[in-house]
Amino acid sequence: MLLHSFAAMKKKIALVTGGYSGEAVISYRSAKTIYNHLDKERYDVYTIDVTPAGWFYEDESGSKTAVNKNDFSIIAKGQKINFDAVFIGMHGTPGEDGKLQGYFDMLNLPYTSCNAATSALTFNKRYTTAVAAAAGIPVAQSILFIKGQFSNPDEALRLKYPVFVKPNNGGSSIGMSKVNKASEELGTALEKAFKEDNQVLVEEMIQGREFTVGVFKAEGTVQVLPITEVVAHNEFFDFEAKYEGKSSETTPANINGEWKEVLEKTAAKIYTVFNCSGVVRIDFIYNEKENKAFMLEINTIPGQSDASVVPQQVRAKGWNLTDFYTKLVEEALKRRD
Repeated sequence: MLLHSFAAMKKKIALVTGGYSGEAVISYRSAKTIYNHLDKERYDVYTIDVTPAGWFYEDESGSKTAVNKNDFSIIAKGQKINFDAVFIGMHGTPGEDGKLQGYFDMLNLPYTSCNAATSALTFNKRYTTAVAAAAGIPVAQSILFIKGQFSNPDEALRLKYPVFVKPNNGGSSIGMSKVNKASEELGTALEKAFKEDNQVLVEEMIQGREFTVGVFKAEGTVQVLPITEVVAHNEFFDFEAKYEGKSSETTPANINGEWKEVLEKTAAKIYTVFNCSGVVRIDFIYNEKENKAFMLEINTIPGQSDASVVPQQVRAKGWNLTDFYTKLVEEALKRRD
């Protein structure tokens, strides 16, 4: 009887993964880590695969059943399952750009990520840097090109080179290029980026060391994880550097107390300014000459594979992923309460 009562008290968590973009392959890696480390004594976890072909629940045997999108419920072992919360383990659209968050908001279903407005805003790199700059956060100078709304890229010539050319929406550095000379390389880089998005950002390269900082909220308090320094083996921190081992990451970063304080304060300020929830990862370039941490972008669904930065930072703090994910889920559940 007691065992039955305890089982009935377990919260039902939907682990949502997949997606409609090229980042789906990364989503599945993250979801595997999340699933393996969610506390099964506390939660019943159901993996939901969101794909262009449909939304499916896949059980441990590999059998798939369709999700009822009217109330985001499933049938498992002959029973209807309604979820208490959603753990979003999806990179790219529709899980990182606010679309799923808006859907879950309409169902009054709490989730572990930022809300719909923050997710949509931070998915757009240009809008993100504009809001950050208005809040006094250092950012690089940039120009936005929209497909079909510019005649030539000459206006980018006013930027200081080298520059980075990247899709304005999306992540994982897909479609990104470094351009050293406008006359020789800019057109090719724009063409590459436009294959991924109809908006392309051309952004000045900030000289300095690259850091990435995980920030989350638990028990109503914003907390900063140990800082990671990233050194790309390639020319910059591209897809290969992020996901195929072509970078060196040091956690905690070997930096002095002043740099550490500036990065932590700036990261916490960004989290608050953008009204973030759950765990986010904020990328910076620290320019020693100006003694400033320049924000590059905000990742509202940071990678969670075993090799990803946030799991590294959690371990460096002396925690395990099970306890960390429990903090994220409990914070989400509190929002509905």
